[in-house]
Amino acid sequence: MHIPATLVRGGTSKCWLFHQVHVPADRGELARMLVAAYGAADPVELDGVGGATPTTSKAAIVSASPAPGVDIDYLFAQVGIGDATVEWTSNCGNCATGVALYAVAKGMVPIAGDRTRVVMRNTNTGAVLEGIVDTTGGVVQHFGRQTVPGTRAGGVAVDLTFRDPAGGTTGALLPTGQAAQKLPVHDAEPVLVSMVDAGAPVVLVDADGAGRGGSETLDQVRADVPWLRAVRHAAAPLMGLVEPGHAPGDAVPKVGLVGPPVPYTTTLGEQVAAEDYDVSVRMLSMNAPHPAIGLTSAVALAAAGLVKDSVVHGIAAARDDGWLRLGTPAGVVAVRCSDVRDGRPGRVTVRRAARLLADARIYVPDTGEQRAA
Repeated sequence: MHIPATLVRGGTSKCWLFHQVHVPADRGELARMLVAAYGAADPVELDGVGGATPTTSKAAIVSASPAPGVDIDYLFAQVGIGDATVEWTSNCGNCATGVALYAVAKGMVPIAGDRTRVVMRNTNTGAVLEGIVDTTGGVVQHFGRQTVPGTRAGGVAVDLTFRDPAGGTTGALLPTGQAAQKLPVHDAEPVLVSMVDAGAPVVLVDADGAGRGGSETLDQVRADVPWLRAVRHAAAPLMGLVEPGHAPGDAVPKVGLVGPPVPYTTTLGEQVAAEDYDVSVRMLSMNAPHPAIGLTSAVALAAAGLVKDSVVHGIAAARDDGWLRLGTPAGVVAVRCSDVRDGRPGRVTVRRAARLLADARIYVPDTGEQRAA
């Protein structure tokens, strides 16, 4: 069978977007379709359209939303690599950036002058986001000059805002009720962490106390993947993300290191001074070092910066203007909290860029279990 799809770049991710009418409604059938289309069982995804990295093996199913005040619903899928599975438990802000541009380009949301607002609901988590898409001159832009850390390629400017992001998955900004605590880790020393739910559930490790710096190279982070996975798995039941005794997945909680700002060289060879940012961060994407930072993780970092005694606040509190500058392997990502009430941000905004790359028909091998599209 063949299925229409659109490939988008959102921020530092690539994502295939499918309209709901073209794919199975049943989640199990949909997963089998994506595994087959991406060639997910193959670690290089050669016989499929997967990108063979966690940031390029993503999908979203897009539809008009029935919810009042919401334009678009999207279901996010993290497709396995060398693993015939699909994770449905998280959100991707970079892909949401692409969804906003797609919704305008495909006429799902009418253009409204030079800047068009798209309100989106992530159906995995219930999170509501706003994308403000550059439609200068009242037309869809297919190319642009807005850049983001991690690529020198320009794209269409999209300001992405997460509405009321705290507690979207667990019901609380601090799922354990503590700003920071020592976390026992299997076969390793306990580490000081902050477990935060904003944008996504995230466990942030105090790098200095764990004998790290928070400004490690991607290769150094890669060597720490088994330990960081152990931290994730130890935190998951405490955050209410998995029943005690059950095996946790590798999508949530997100996990990473935070540390003080130091001079470093980005993956693009650019020099960053310590005074250019507020806190170092190195995150995993599934089980690989994230080349920059996922936007949902950036939201969690920004929210943690508002929480007194968190491992982020201990390094750098959010500035008076609400901005927190994150030093990632790809460069500095600035995140802004606004409408703060009782220490919880009502809105968290990041400036991103998106571009439509291709409209295609994907020829999907018949698994014998899929219905015709």
